[in-house]
Amino acid sequence: MDWARLLHNRDFLLFWSGVVLSQIGTRATVAAGLWQVYELTGSIAATGLVGGAQAVALVVLSPLGGVLADRWDRRRLLQASQAVAMLVALAMAAVSLAGVAQAWHVIAGVLVTTAAATFDQPCRQALVPALVPRDALPAAIALLNPSREVAVLVGPALGGLLIAADGPGLVYLLDGISYAALVAVLAAVRVPPLLRGDAPRSISAEMAEGFRYVRRRPIIWSLCGLDLVLTVFGAYRVLLPAIADRLDIGPAGYGLLSAAPSLGALLATYGIVRLVSRSHRLGRALLTSTVGYGLVAIAFAQVSVLGAVVLFALLLGAFDAAATTIRHAAVQLETPDELRGRVQSLYQITSRGGPALGDVVIGVAAAALGPVTALTAGATLPVLAALVLLARPNVVRDYAGIAAKGAAA
Repeated sequence: MDWARLLHNRDFLLFWSGVVLSQIGTRATVAAGLWQVYELTGSIAATGLVGGAQAVALVVLSPLGGVLADRWDRRRLLQASQAVAMLVALAMAAVSLAGVAQAWHVIAGVLVTTAAATFDQPCRQALVPALVPRDALPAAIALLNPSREVAVLVGPALGGLLIAADGPGLVYLLDGISYAALVAVLAAVRVPPLLRGDAPRSISAEMAEGFRYVRRRPIIWSLCGLDLVLTVFGAYRVLLPAIADRLDIGPAGYGLLSAAPSLGALLATYGIVRLVSRSHRLGRALLTSTVGYGLVAIAFAQVSVLGAVVLFALLLGAFDAAATTIRHAAVQLETPDELRGRVQSLYQITSRGGPALGDVVIGVAAAALGPVTALTAGATLPVLAALVLLARPNVVRDYAGIAAKGAAA
């Protein structure tokens, strides 16, 4: 029933299609940036600085982005952030196609694009509950997450082909076009006005209110902590250019490795949707998925045969998608609409800042210890954290599930 309602919801479908198209370009650019820096420097540590630039922008600007998402017109703020990212992508296309790009160009471009995304992501997340009824929200989130995986699947694969054809400049050009498409789509989406129960206060006061709300909700900050451990110490994407180089599979093969986790996520979509919509034991499912992710990441680090690498990459995507979908949906349902932008901005510090910081941590560790040792040691930590939480009662393990939350609402 929820799926049928979503498929007949004009504004949600417009928003969904625009986000998918934009994310295809964004994911292609992420893969192209990592490849380009590695090609220009030959250093895994330097490649990790791409994630470092993302982490800095996310940590510094995310709280402000959340406040503005709760004060301003979310659709127009999202359009503005997309326009800034579009200009950066076109500038990167120009310097790359001209053959004058340097590593610092890529890192600076990532910094500015991520700064724009700190305003973008809270708006995207906060718009969804405004477009669908509350009882359809779990289905909407379960639909958006695999859509993201479609983008992560298609984007890096397409990026690899474009890099092989004529370098990363074409990838950046594609990204600029995809941003323009989302700006146009958003102009046609009808979003109900945000209803506030009080007059806007100072930005610092509203930031503080968001922090206080999260602090009073153990399930939210516990999920943020688990997300951070998993994404920082289980960051494998920064190693993919070096793995592709070791396997001697070129940019097209690199695109395949970058896309494989998302294919795994898509193959697991049906089971994940059923789990999120119906299970009353999602806390245990989340922790089990975290253990599975860590163990597969350890195995992924050990193998050097292409078929085995791709297989483990598929499994990484499946476990990651299960854990991510549960965390995202739980945070959404635990947050009132008037605080949604601020809570989502704090959550994205871990959900997006974690992988970015992980690129730095694993990149530096891989430069010092080698990729195998770095990822093996790092991925052990989320496994241990999840096993500790599984061992005794706590708010994460005992989380009743989205189906139970929706029934109680």
